[in-house]
Amino acid sequence: MKTIFENSIKGRKGVISGEVNNDLIKKIDEKFLRKEELSLPEVSELDVIRHYINLSKLNFSVDTEFYPLGSCTMKYNPKVCEKLASREEFLNLHPFLSYIDEDSVQGVLEIIYEISRLLCEITGMKKITTQPYAGAHGELTGVLLMAAYHKAKGNNKKYIIIPDSAHGTNPASAAMGGYSIISIPVDKDGNMDVNILKEKINEEVAGIMMTVPSTLGLFEKNIKEIIELAHKYDALMYYDGANLNAILGKLKPGEIGFDIIHINLHKTFSTPHGGGGPGSGVVGVSGKIMDFLPVPEVIKENEKFKLNFNIKNSIGSVASFYGNFQVLLKAFIYIILLGKKGLIKVSEVAVLNANYILAKIKSYYDVPYNRICMHEFVLSARKQLKNGVHAIDIAKYLIDNKIHPPTVYFPLVVEEAIMIEPTETESKQTLDEFIDIMIKIAEISEKEPEKIKQAPLKTPILRVDEAKAARELKLKCDI
Repeated sequence: MKTIFENSIKGRKGVISGEVNNDLIKKIDEKFLRKEELSLPEVSELDVIRHYINLSKLNFSVDTEFYPLGSCTMKYNPKVCEKLASREEFLNLHPFLSYIDEDSVQGVLEIIYEISRLLCEITGMKKITTQPYAGAHGELTGVLLMAAYHKAKGNNKKYIIIPDSAHGTNPASAAMGGYSIISIPVDKDGNMDVNILKEKINEEVAGIMMTVPSTLGLFEKNIKEIIELAHKYDALMYYDGANLNAILGKLKPGEIGFDIIHINLHKTFSTPHGGGGPGSGVVGVSGKIMDFLPVPEVIKENEKFKLNFNIKNSIGSVASFYGNFQVLLKAFIYIILLGKKGLIKVSEVAVLNANYILAKIKSYYDVPYNRICMHEFVLSARKQLKNGVHAIDIAKYLIDNKIHPPTVYFPLVVEEAIMIEPTETESKQTLDEFIDIMIKIAEISEKEPEKIKQAPLKTPILRVDEAKAARELKLKCDI
């Protein structure tokens, strides 16, 4: 035992014993040196364990409570996907191996090849690039592909049309790609206003970026007319596939005329992305865009998988190697486990759950677009605002009821917006509990609005001033 301990601290004697490397000390500015011995608390192992376990209990996650978080699809992710993707055969592979020894990573290349093939089948697209690391990265890749297509044809295109019900990253991605934005408002039913679109579209429009279903949780009723109009001016149709879980097995964007699509694998295909990552925003294209895809692509030749760098007019690489492999792998496992019937059920249950909640609570809140919704829907707290209760107050009261707040104040086209997305993984019991609390909030807002406005009262940190916190950042903790 003594030998094992000695070996474990070999080379770290100074750290263990408190000895100091004087040469290093001399290189440090005097003002940064400690003037007295560090005072550390004397605590037992048990106290330390209890401290961190109690901290962990403060964590809020989909594994512990309900997350009706519209636009982010914080749904439950099967642990089997995580377990299989964490096998050492995958974790210990360096991606550079595929560049220097393709024979040693045939399994990895086969998975990338197969998930690309499956996603083409799901979306109706001809080819897929797995490189983009996230949805917004996929959008930018799609815009660059759009620009390459028009440049090759000698088209002089300056604008991209985007409805105001699209995801907020759409105009940002279009602008980064060098285009100016033409925004089209929604009509009284929540669809893109086709009459205004007809006035705005012209030969200088490079494409139309649409989120389908939109951030309002509605399917675009005029989609075929919009696609025909775009193609009349040789403008490409871009499909923001962040909400793809609403239409799995029901509609293939490529088959109705979309030219480019990005898919958030970390949303529809169940790989965790809370806290900002990891993600994957793979991009699919129609036949006329295939020659511009990023390199390399994984191809199959004589039953062997290899990387192909020979794409005629490729825009070049948009990410290291071939994308975020771990996310690709988890999505591949998810698709294989569910199969075609399972994926169709995902869509059906996601839509059913959203419509069930909407039907139960719509009489208590304002519904700006009273239609059958898709996987999510948007309420407005305008009724509650009459008593001084804002959407943010409702969100904070939900925290006290152990429910993560849904997205509020987005989409921007709805005043006091509350976007609710239950996802397909929640039980009816959970949905009913959420419905009861939402009804309770509406009733309290009528009788005792101050109760809602004071929430949360059960959290370690109570009501905060968000505006002040954003303006006056406190990045240092005083101990």
